[in-house]
Amino acid sequence: MENDTRTGSPAAPEGRLRRIVGQTFISLRNRNFRLYFIGQFVSNTGNWLTNVAMVLLVLHITGSGVAVGAITAFQCVPLLLLSAWGGAIVDRVDKRRFLLFTQSVAMFISVALAVIAFLPHPSLVALYVLAVVGGVQAAFDNPLRRAFISEMVKPEDLPNAVVIYSVLFNTSRIFGPALAGLLVITVGYGWCFAIDAATFLAVLYCIYLMRPEELLRHARLPHVKGAVRAGVRYVASMPSLWISLVMLTAIFLLSYNFITTLPLFVTRSLHRSDSVFTLLYSTFGLGAVVSGLVVARRRMVQLRHIISSAFAMGVFMIILALMPGVALSVAAVFFVGASAIIFLTASTSIVQLEGKPEMCGRVLALQTVVMNGTAVIGGPVLGWMADTLGGRAPILAGGAVCLAAASFGYFADRRYNKKTG
Repeated sequence: MENDTRTGSPAAPEGRLRRIVGQTFISLRNRNFRLYFIGQFVSNTGNWLTNVAMVLLVLHITGSGVAVGAITAFQCVPLLLLSAWGGAIVDRVDKRRFLLFTQSVAMFISVALAVIAFLPHPSLVALYVLAVVGGVQAAFDNPLRRAFISEMVKPEDLPNAVVIYSVLFNTSRIFGPALAGLLVITVGYGWCFAIDAATFLAVLYCIYLMRPEELLRHARLPHVKGAVRAGVRYVASMPSLWISLVMLTAIFLLSYNFITTLPLFVTRSLHRSDSVFTLLYSTFGLGAVVSGLVVARRRMVQLRHIISSAFAMGVFMIILALMPGVALSVAAVFFVGASAIIFLTASTSIVQLEGKPEMCGRVLALQTVVMNGTAVIGGPVLGWMADTLGGRAPILAGGAVCLAAASFGYFADRRYNKKTG
């Protein structure tokens, strides 16, 4: 039977697919955000390339889980100390110009890492020093990049843009580690850092091409004393923010530190090499991307999504820790990544969607302190745990923490609703 061309029925599935894709990526209709999306995808891929290569290089030099945790800690000490101050500054500056500066600094750090890695005997101390410098840069750059999103899109497109940026971040998590594994095996660590340095040219060019007159700039706040304290008080006044922040603190302390735990799990428990680690980490990113696209369409950024995804993440982490071989570990880590991105996207997006625009930078900076500063303690603890109890122990502990955080969030939210109801 021929299709009825007058009703357009053959095109109906195609039209529906176009609508779904259009709704999923609707924020990309904003020119400045399209440029930002392209540049940040290239740059974030390079960032993951460097992060993975640095961890593998330290593990290659020392063979120590504590040393691997220490490189994460050195990156995060400045984030712990400076991010809140950096967020207050972000709320007062021209974000486009400041982003050009912070991304330029990151490019020169990658150049320095490449020089060190190309030496016959790379210096562990030099790697730690550059990790600290990179942490200082990130203390300003992390809240800046996320706060800048609200100036590039129309208000009605902001929920989608926030989620799409998280999808971008995790898509780069697939390509960066995979490329790192390939380069480490074939040409060595130095080229990982050199390629990362080159990727910053793309993001700088894309930021340069933006049209400043099309940015939806918020009124600049004057410099006042107590700006950071005001941000803390604001978070404390909103249950959805402080409950999610407490959960975020616990999970990032001992659970969401896969850059430390996965290589130790691969080498200590699965007894495999760097290539298997990059396979697992890329699969983690793939699960995050698939899940992130669902979030982008359905806007799953409420507190209940944070709680349920934390619970799912805990269950799948425990399953991953119990897997006996590579194939089953790959399957398990996909679902860890899928649940983790829902948790992370909802936790970070809720600030930009429910909070006041003038508080955005400071609240995002508090999240940056939590997400990165907790690794100062968590990284070495997880490394020690792997050295003494085996590579499965950190992932098991992380799963248990996720379940505890989900339970806290559920009962705290329920208690608040009873008071207000």
